[in-house]
Amino acid sequence: MNKIKFITILSAITLFFISNIEAQEDSVGQIRKYNPVNKELYDTIIKMDKEFFDAYNSCDLEKQADIYSDDIEFFHDKGGLMTSKQDIIDGTKKNICGKVTRTLIKESVEVYPIKDYGAVQIGFHKYYNNQEPDAESVPVKFILIWHNQNGKWKIKKVVSLH
Repeated sequence: MNKIKFITILSAITLFFISNIEAQEDSVGQIRKYNPVNKELYDTIIKMDKEFFDAYNSCDLEKQADIYSDDIEFFHDKGGLMTSKQDIIDGTKKNICGKVTRTLIKESVEVYPIKDYGAVQIGFHKYYNNQEPDAESVPVKFILIWHNQNGKWKIKKVVSLH
């Protein structure tokens, strides 16, 4: 291959990669600030989040059990999958009560309707170790699938990431 042909091909490849990078930067710049699709649904899910995690922080296991669906699926990146509501409640009693509290980073929350089912809640929250009050707490992502069962909201699936 002659030198001119090689330089032409190399230039074309370089231009391709530069334009591809610029296109990616443009698409990233197009990510818009979240505005709820349905403000009433958003407010309802924020209210349910508060109700559940007030019970979580105060160790009201009965209230937590009432909000969890009977066929809950709890995916934890470090602990794996749990599908027994009783095991989740027992684990909360043993490992969480009096030891850990959770705060929602409300401005991070997004809520999307799931037609004829409920909603998905995506956001960040922080957990605080009550036994080590000076320990740093970093925001971690979570996803909750809420099922509206005849007007009663239940947590059907949890994806907990740390």
